[in-house]
Amino acid sequence: MGTQYEGYYEDLNVGDEFVSPARTITETDIVAFAGISGDFNPLHTDEERAKTTIFGARIAHGLLGVAIASGLASRIKELHDDKYVAFLGLKWEFRKPVFIGDTLRLVESVAQKRETKRPDAGLVVFTMALVNQDDDRVQHGEFKMLVRKRPGEK
Repeated sequence: MGTQYEGYYEDLNVGDEFVSPARTITETDIVAFAGISGDFNPLHTDEERAKTTIFGARIAHGLLGVAIASGLASRIKELHDDKYVAFLGLKWEFRKPVFIGDTLRLVESVAQKRETKRPDAGLVVFTMALVNQDDDRVQHGEFKMLVRKRPGEK
């Protein structure tokens, strides 16, 4: 390679792993997401009702976790979002609840990469694990990204 790592397609290798900074989930996160999504399910918005569920308290929306994973990915200093041409899709699973006060980080690794017909970008599949303060994997899956190639290389 001979070039400093800059987050281009050529810099990524299968098995490379990156960890985001952490972020604590707040009540404001849940209320704001309910307002944006229109999902006011009592499991997320009614403390008294949520106490009667198997979780015993309000939990974050599952899709809020996906959105937070995406945001945490953008904070990984080794991966520069200006290198992403397009987000192509995802596969995702919800394993454990996310509670108000949980502190999450994202562990992201390169699972696959392949050339495309585009001379300026390649396809990269990242495995993503949203992990809480107890090192429990609360959500996980894959993000497919079209990643910019270094200018002048093919």
